[in-house]
Amino acid sequence: MPVGGEEAVVIALGSNDKGVWPSCVDLLEAAIARFRAEGIDVLALSSWWRSAAWPDPSDPPFVNGVAVISTAHDPHALMAALGRLEEAFGRERGRINAPRSLDLDMIAYGRLSGDLDGLILPHPRAAERLFVMGPLAEIAPEWLHPTAAKTAKALAESCKVGTDAKPMGAVT
Repeated sequence: MPVGGEEAVVIALGSNDKGVWPSCVDLLEAAIARFRAEGIDVLALSSWWRSAAWPDPSDPPFVNGVAVISTAHDPHALMAALGRLEEAFGRERGRINAPRSLDLDMIAYGRLSGDLDGLILPHPRAAERLFVMGPLAEIAPEWLHPTAAKTAKALAESCKVGTDAKPMGAVT
């Protein structure tokens, strides 16, 4: 199966609170290293992108990336595994959009769409966010959004949220 094909499972990763780690990048890379222990194999990983926090740009900036993965987990079991990883890396839930150590979002699970017992697929706002679609377009430009019927590359070009997102090391 090509990376980003019809059955692709797409996970977005983000951090803007490094906690005990030297940097948010170090935290994200440590989280990726723990994926296999949760039954998640990374097929492709984007570069790390930086963007201002949203909706409050006075919060620390985010480091984001996207992984295309393979797993035997069904969508609900995968969400549970992602939740365990967030908790293991110090994620605390409280105020919405507060700084967070690790944020793992399931963007898509193959072509599944709709409300699957409280799990909405594909992620309802991912197609609008450059900090998701930009990294995804890096590794799977022809990935086709299950409901918008546009490629990751086309969506990245039309994003309205997080438009300051850039690959780390990119010239501004």
